[in-house]
Amino acid sequence: MATDSLRTFLEIPYDTLEEMNLHAKQQRLDRVPLEQIREERMAYLAGEKRIKAVTVAFTDIEGRLHMLDYDKKYLLKSYDNLTFDGSSIRGFSAQAESDLRLAIDWPAFYWLPADIFGAGKVLVFGFVMEKDGTPYASDFRARLREATETLYAREGIVMNAANEIEGFLFKGRDAERHYHETNAFEFISTGGYYHSLPGDSLRAFIDTSAEAQRAMGFSNEKDHPEVAPSQFEMNYKYAELNVAADQVQLYKLLARQVAAQMGLTASFLPKPVAGVNGNGMHTNISANKDGKNLYFDAKGRDGLSAKAWDFLNRILANAAELCLVLNPSVNAYRRLDPHFEAPNQIKVSPTDRGSMIRIPLGNEQSARIEVRSVGPDANPYMLYYALLKTGLEGPSGEPEDTTKRPRTRFLPDNIFDAIRLFKGSRFLADALGEDIHAKFAEVKLLQAERCPKALGAIVKACEIQFHHEVTNQLLWNQF
Repeated sequence: MATDSLRTFLEIPYDTLEEMNLHAKQQRLDRVPLEQIREERMAYLAGEKRIKAVTVAFTDIEGRLHMLDYDKKYLLKSYDNLTFDGSSIRGFSAQAESDLRLAIDWPAFYWLPADIFGAGKVLVFGFVMEKDGTPYASDFRARLREATETLYAREGIVMNAANEIEGFLFKGRDAERHYHETNAFEFISTGGYYHSLPGDSLRAFIDTSAEAQRAMGFSNEKDHPEVAPSQFEMNYKYAELNVAADQVQLYKLLARQVAAQMGLTASFLPKPVAGVNGNGMHTNISANKDGKNLYFDAKGRDGLSAKAWDFLNRILANAAELCLVLNPSVNAYRRLDPHFEAPNQIKVSPTDRGSMIRIPLGNEQSARIEVRSVGPDANPYMLYYALLKTGLEGPSGEPEDTTKRPRTRFLPDNIFDAIRLFKGSRFLADALGEDIHAKFAEVKLLQAERCPKALGAIVKACEIQFHHEVTNQLLWNQF
């Protein structure tokens, strides 16, 4: 007996989805009062009978996205009393103090493409809270919001970001989880930069993913295959830091879901295949006040203002210690290889793509700094929080001696050195908090010690199996 006629779950056309999600996004950017938005969203959920469940998403300390589906009627009654077991999430609470709460961030509300996520669902991001309702220190999403709101209240400054997120598309579903069996990833395309026929699997994947992004309010700008075989990138408009960080998580979620539906795998490992370019997540940052780009100065060096130069110089001065936040996995240090346009030099340049920070050609609207050394497996909330804190408050280092040829400094080339430098940073310990600083280093060391210290030329199965984004709970529980 056919049952489709019995289900009347919500399915919204893509053009209408885009309008709804862009409106919700603008409310966030306009800082519409939380109480007003909560009332609007709850009234909508109560009145829209075709919605069956609400997906509440949050991110752990390593950057993994977690999702819990709540029955809509239950959520409306219990939205202020949502709990979960934090001890089941690596890097969160210990077993003896496992219970944590979720607080819904009502402005971060998304209507979903039904053909990708299923009909009758909406998604909203949440904050992790202690049992007593105070913010949980390991939840950098909440800490990022607090930092940006404090900056706005104090100086009226809005920090913006846009990420250029690269990924690979491999044959087969769950190709990363099967890597220990195959010891190889299989490309679906070898066309290279910009080359892909409209009907190719890579192009079809990019088209479908980009359409879904537009429907979810990303404001896409361009998309294309990247330099390496089977590599892709979809670019979209900058947004305020909190929105931009959510979009990083949604970008990867959408890509993985679309790929899975095609019987493929979207991988954001920084360097899944030796001998070709890796995946980066170039992070473009700018500051705005009263509609004016504070990083633009037509007469400034390379078109940047003194405020922008101060921000980027503080990042460079603390680059080695920050590297673990920007590149938090064993595999990430394969990408920092100078033979493949790797941005592993601690310097700034408008042209040299081996520099950690690049100054893109810009104008009054687009002037920004581009932190190129970021890997796509970085926790976007911790990333923005650390860059913001460092760029505004970090030690500025020694002034540059323009009479001498500068000595080239390099980022760490392995995670063990990165952990050591991170642990030795007094500034980061203060900025992140002593306990969280130590916890993050401990979690990263646990992951690293399951892999060889010397990377060699071949990608090892263990660095894929124990990568924090390649979730394999069955394997992890054996350690």
